[in-house]
Amino acid sequence: MARRVSNQRKFVVTLIAWAIGLTIFFPILWTILTSFKTEAEAIASPPSFLLFDWTLENYSEVNERSDYFLHFMNSVIISLGSTLLGLAIAIPAAWSMAFVPGKRTKDILMWMLSTKMLPPVGVLIPIYLLFRDFGLLDTRLGLVIVLTLINLPIIVWMLFTYFKEIPGEILEAARMDGATLWNEVVHVLTPMAVPGIASTLLLNVILAWNEAFWTLNLTAAKAAPLTAFIASYSSPEGLFYAKLSAASTLAIAPILILGWFSQKQLVRGLTFGAVK
Repeated sequence: MARRVSNQRKFVVTLIAWAIGLTIFFPILWTILTSFKTEAEAIASPPSFLLFDWTLENYSEVNERSDYFLHFMNSVIISLGSTLLGLAIAIPAAWSMAFVPGKRTKDILMWMLSTKMLPPVGVLIPIYLLFRDFGLLDTRLGLVIVLTLINLPIIVWMLFTYFKEIPGEILEAARMDGATLWNEVVHVLTPMAVPGIASTLLLNVILAWNEAFWTLNLTAAKAAPLTAFIASYSSPEGLFYAKLSAASTLAIAPILILGWFSQKQLVRGLTFGAVK
C-alpha cells in the first residue's frame, strides 16, 4: 500500500517548491521590472522594487533603434527550422537504435552525447572558415545547419529513450500485416510517439531560441536573431541596464509564453519516458 503523506509534509514540500520556483524566476522578474525604470533608477542603490516611476520610454527607444520584428522572425525561422530538420534526421536514427540495435549502438549514443561536452570555442575557427568559404555567414540557412548539429545528440537521445518505452510487438504486428519500413515509422511509430516528439520539439526550440554563442559569432545583421538583438545593447560606452532589460524582455517574452501554454505537453512527454 502507498504510504500516506501527512499534511505537514505536503505543506513543507510545497513551501520548498515555491521557494525554489521564485528563486529561479526572480532574475526574470527583476529584468522585467528594470525595463520599466529610467536609467538612473536602474542603477540606483538601494534599488527600488515596485515604488518607482514606471515608464515605457525604454521600449520606445528599443523599437526606434532596432528592427525587433526582423530579429523575431529570424529567431522563429532558425529555431523551428533547426528543430524540424533535427527531428527529420533523429526519428529514423532513434528508431534504428531502439528497435534494431547493433553491437556499437551504446557506444555511438555515448559518443554523440560526448560531443556536447566539447567547448564550442574549440571548433569555432574551422566552422567559421567553412561558413565563409560556402557563403553561409550571416544567413538563416547557416544557423539552421549549425544549430541542428549542436542539438542533434539531445534530440536523438530523447527520442531513443522514448522509443524504448514502445513495445516492439506492435511494430512486429505491423510488419506481419504487410507494412513497409516507411509505413512502420510514419504511420505506426510516429503517432504513438507524439507526446515524446512534442516534448522533444518544444525543448529544442527553447534551446535553439536561447543559443547565443553561435548566433553572435556567425551573424552580423541579416540573420541576427533575438540573442544578437540583446547583445547590441552592450556597447563600449557602457551598459544601459534599462534599455538592455527592455530588449531582454522583448526577446524572452515569446518563449516564456510558449513555455507557459505548452508546459502540460512538455511535462507529459518528459514523464512518459522521453528523459529519465
